Amino acid sequence: MPISRKMRRLIKRTRDGSPTIFIPELNEHYHSVYGAIAESEHVFIENGLKRIAKRNLSVFEIGFGTGLNAWLTCIAAEKDKKKVLYHTIEISPLNKEEWQEYEKYLAGSAGNPLFRHVNGCPWGKEVIISSWFRIKKIKDDIARHNIKGTYDVIYFDAFGPDIQPEIWTKEIFSKISAVMNAGAVLTTYSAKGEVRRNLQAAGLKVERIPGPPGKRQMLLAFKPFQ
Repeated sequence: MPISRKMRRLIKRTRDGSPTIFIPELNEHYHSVYGAIAESEHVFIENGLKRIAKRNLSVFEIGFGTGLNAWLTCIAAEKDKKKVLYHTIEISPLNKEEWQEYEKYLAGSAGNPLFRHVNGCPWGKEVIISSWFRIKKIKDDIARHNIKGTYDVIYFDAFGPDIQPEIWTKEIFSKISAVMNAGAVLTTYSAKGEVRRNLQAAGLKVERIPGPPGKRQMLLAFKPFQ
C-alpha cells in the first residue's frame, strides 16, 4: 500500500515510556514498540555515530520521521564534543501540529528544547542548531533525489522492506554507497536476508549484530577502504 499524507498518524507510548507514531492503515509504527528511544540509541547512536572516531563527521539519514534520530544525534554531538553535519531526507514530513503533539510526550526529557529546534527549523536550508550540530532537512524521495556531498554515517530508517520494498533495493543502496566515505558505516534496524544481499551487491561489507530490545539482530554495512 503506498504511503499517503491522508493516512492517520496516531501517537502511542512504547515500553520505555517514549512515544512512537502508529499508522493504522499500514499497521506500522515509526519506532519499536519495545522502546522508541532505546531502539534509536542502539541502532543509530551506539552502532552508527559512535563507531566513527572522527571529531568532525557527516551523517545522512533516510527517513527523518519524528526527528528522534536527529535529536539524539544532536544531544550525543554536544556530549561527546563532535561536530556533526546532518542531512536527512523525508518524503512525507509531519506537520507542525503533529510534531508538537509528539513533543508533549517528551516533556521533561533532557535536551527537550533541542527537539523543538530540530523539528521547527525550515526544510531545504542548512541550519545551525548548536556549535556542535548543523542540519539540513530535505523533502524529497530518495529514489529520485541527487545526493550531494559525502558521508561518514548513514542512518537507514525508512519504513520496513514489507512496507516500502522499493527503498531497500540494490539500486538505492548503490546510490548511497557511492556517497559513503571509505570506512563509513550504514546502520539499519532491519536484518532481512534480502536486505543483506542487496547491501553486499552494492559493494558494502555487511555484518549482523545484536539488535535493540525486542529484536534479535540488525545490520551494519561498511564501505571498504579499497
